[in-house]
Amino acid sequence: MLKRAPLHNVKIHPGMFRARMQLNEDYLMELDSVNLLQNFYFEAGIQLPGQQSVSDPSSAKLHWGWEAPSCQLRGHFLGHWLSAAATLCANEDRPQLRAKLEWIVRELARCQELNGGEWVGSIPEKYFAMLRPDRYIWSPQYTMHKTIMGLKDVYDKLGYAPAIEILDRLADWYVRWVSSVQDSNPDAVFSGEQAGMLEVWADLYALTGKEKYRTLLSAYEGNALFDRLDQGGDALSDDHANASIPVSHGAGRLFELTGDEKWKRRMEAFWKTAVTDRGMFSTTGSNAGEFWIPLRSHSRFLCETDQEFCTVYNMVRTAEYLYRWTGDTAYADYIERAVYNGFLAQQNSHTGMPTYYLPLAAGSRKTWGSRTRDFWCCFGTMVQAQTLYPELIWYTDGEGVTVSQYIPSGVSLDLSSGSVRLSQSVHMKNYNNQVLFDEHGGGRVSRWSLRLSVSSSSGKPWTLKLRVPGWCAGAPELSLNGEPLTPVVKNGCLVLSRAWGQEDTLDLFFPSEIRAEPLPDDPGLFSFVEGPIVLAGLTDSDRPLAGDLSDPASILRPETPHTYGTYPWRQNTYQTRNQPVNFRLVPLCDVTDETYTVYFSALTPLSRK
Repeated sequence: MLKRAPLHNVKIHPGMFRARMQLNEDYLMELDSVNLLQNFYFEAGIQLPGQQSVSDPSSAKLHWGWEAPSCQLRGHFLGHWLSAAATLCANEDRPQLRAKLEWIVRELARCQELNGGEWVGSIPEKYFAMLRPDRYIWSPQYTMHKTIMGLKDVYDKLGYAPAIEILDRLADWYVRWVSSVQDSNPDAVFSGEQAGMLEVWADLYALTGKEKYRTLLSAYEGNALFDRLDQGGDALSDDHANASIPVSHGAGRLFELTGDEKWKRRMEAFWKTAVTDRGMFSTTGSNAGEFWIPLRSHSRFLCETDQEFCTVYNMVRTAEYLYRWTGDTAYADYIERAVYNGFLAQQNSHTGMPTYYLPLAAGSRKTWGSRTRDFWCCFGTMVQAQTLYPELIWYTDGEGVTVSQYIPSGVSLDLSSGSVRLSQSVHMKNYNNQVLFDEHGGGRVSRWSLRLSVSSSSGKPWTLKLRVPGWCAGAPELSLNGEPLTPVVKNGCLVLSRAWGQEDTLDLFFPSEIRAEPLPDDPGLFSFVEGPIVLAGLTDSDRPLAGDLSDPASILRPETPHTYGTYPWRQNTYQTRNQPVNFRLVPLCDVTDETYTVYFSALTPLSRK
């Protein structure tokens, strides 16, 4: 089983991913701490400064949207904020962000004390009482899960003791509530969108060993979705997508905690019905209007509400569990595609704001959230997603190192053979602190031309594995210290076992090509994909394309000006040619406010492979 490199040992280097992380960090710092706590203060009877009486609501300095005091989901965002901030502070020293985080946790402890010593919710306890007679209430367990998750991450990643002390007292409240509903309405435990609870109780049991968390684990493990997964077949169609995916995380965590193979089987069954059997859009999404699309029926659901971002983030987490257990590069390929066409495509590259959905209908536009007036669920998962990159790249089994994602970064690890350091970057020429194409590179311009530096002080042999992406169009090219290598390829990885020196350099190139990918159920509708990157046509309608779609390069002309001003990430841009109306295609992750179309009609239907 693979393990992630320790978070504090990984550094993301300058480039697109670092820039997106910085946008996210700036937003976390920008948000007012009192407003982040506003709903916890209201519940605890703490008056917000200057808000005792407000004559003009438009002037009230409050967070609105799903964080408004009138919303039943109010307070959910702070838990995501805590998780994101804890991850950033565990990754690198960020004293200002950490001070802000610790102050917020101390204020939550104050709220808990004023609430009687246990409850620390942004919503009233009576919301849980409303689950008992099956009255409608909007997801109180979802809301509380975010607070519990955030505090757990603060303790787990930073060791900040007040966070676990709050949770210890809150768990007593949960144990009593679970016990109180067992006779009258046992299904209440599985109401209110409780899917994430199983994983977080498992995490807390692993962290503390306290019996109260084992009790809560037992109460939450009987989710009906597990019964459907055990039966095989389609367990998800038309179900609420983001309410079901965290159930798989609970199964994953219980397998790691107990070693019971039934939990592993359930996680694998979830993946089979969610991805393998169902198919997906080229962006990895498989939901519309928050619900799972029926098996291979995607053409019926091209609309403005495809691919809710929460589902992208949570499916990446599911894939990452499976990747660590198996080392199967298919899961890493899925993660890579979701990162480019979800994490990046659904975050505004200028403002850092998320879009709730990723519209895939012809002539779509992304709808971006505001900074303090929306706070949809996807705000929370987006601030977490942009902290996840350091945890997706470098893995180890204790004997060697595996590179799962190609994101400019560095890592230090202690292996059985000794300490090692590695870094990776896009192999371009540095000039005046700008990353430029090498004018002596033979005309090859590719983000998949990579350089890895390897340093090992012990002189003992160990193994480096480099994922070969599933999209790789031909044999990878590899050289060590300038000398070509023909490495062993095993289980989807280039495998290099040797005694590494203190300054070894690996140059790696993965050839890519444009592919026309049809929808799972309609070979007459297709998208263009280059490597893992989905291309979007800058057109307000479906423009049927003529030509040989088995050779998309025959109908697309690349746009890559070879100048000193060309930044390497500005690639994968094309113009159609020989069409009635020609248009430009760009990476979907580069689209901000433009009108775009992802799926086009084929005048000659493309056969499925």
